[in-house]
Amino acid sequence: MSFSVTCLLKKQNRLLTTISVRHRSQRRNLGKPPGIAKTLEERMEEINFKDPKIHFKVDIGLPTPQRDKKMETAKRIEFIKKIKCNAELEKLSRNNELPVSLDEISNEWSKTNAPLHIKKVAEYYGIFEHLFGDAYFTPYIQMDISYDYNSKKVPVYRGNIIKPNEALYSPQVNFEAPEKTLWTLMLTNPDGHLHKENSEYIHWLVGNIPDGDVNRGETVFNYLQPFPAKGTGYQRMIFVLYKQSSEIDFSSMKSVSEKIDLANRTFSTFDFYCSHEDIMTPAGLAFYQTDWDNSLTTFYHDQLSMPEPVYEYDFQPPYIKPQKWFPLKEPFNLYMDKYRDEKQIAKEFLLRKLRKTHPFQKPEPPLKYPNAVPFKKTTPSWLKLEMKKERLRWGRVNDY
Repeated sequence: MSFSVTCLLKKQNRLLTTISVRHRSQRRNLGKPPGIAKTLEERMEEINFKDPKIHFKVDIGLPTPQRDKKMETAKRIEFIKKIKCNAELEKLSRNNELPVSLDEISNEWSKTNAPLHIKKVAEYYGIFEHLFGDAYFTPYIQMDISYDYNSKKVPVYRGNIIKPNEALYSPQVNFEAPEKTLWTLMLTNPDGHLHKENSEYIHWLVGNIPDGDVNRGETVFNYLQPFPAKGTGYQRMIFVLYKQSSEIDFSSMKSVSEKIDLANRTFSTFDFYCSHEDIMTPAGLAFYQTDWDNSLTTFYHDQLSMPEPVYEYDFQPPYIKPQKWFPLKEPFNLYMDKYRDEKQIAKEFLLRKLRKTHPFQKPEPPLKYPNAVPFKKTTPSWLKLEMKKERLRWGRVNDY
């Protein structure tokens, strides 16, 4: 073989070697560079874009009450100076013995920043959007709402959790109202309709309430306890208080029968307000969250005369690779169980438990030192691991 032929073969081998070990650049799998690619926030804004010419917020609430901010600031400064000069309060504060009245703090908060705070919380929970569309209001009228449960008061705040068995009966509602005024109070659930999407159930509606006394109002819909279906998660129960400029005739929608008709309680707060917007103005807001509990099974059967609905998510079966003849670096028993019927596996675990169960004797006490019990020499390693887990109550033993 000549020298030139040998050089050519060496060059070919080098080319083959470099080609075989060369890796393709992975930069194309990383996506676009940050300057060109959009962030998640930008993408969500693009998906949820609303034209400001069409979708704009409208305030439908009461006008903002006039406040003399200069006088309030002067009073606050004077109060702070007076406290700083009080030696007794300073002594109590140093000794961690200063009493603080939470009622006074709550009253002061309700008169100052409460409406704005409640409005922000309601926006966070999507209450205005789901009840009034693009409209909103500031709840200047504060409501004190509480349920009676086992000789205790269960208050309604702004999104706290109240179980259905705690809200069986109508709550006590109190609010300050001037004389010779009329009000409407409603309780609605925008999340719990069983048949129609984007619909509500009206749980309570009292109209023409004189001077803030709910007991003297006209009951349009009797109180209906919350009944969230199993598997639907938390649902919002929303109290809305309206101020009326005149008396309203509710005879066309009035339904106070003792029998519960869910079809008749299908409701839309948006349509209800639109039909009375010249007379009613939203003024107060409170809400709580509720979810399913065991008491609702009897309620569905006895009160609603229907089988209890249960919502479950059907997960897609997990992907399992095709079985191999010789799976390397795979646990023997776990790998084989992937391709077996789960019912058969559960049956084997159950029979294993029943072998150690006697109907007239106490169960055997657990091993005092499980890891100190020796294994037979012929026991394979994978079986030793399973026996250790079973002794220590680890892993799949607890699932069956």
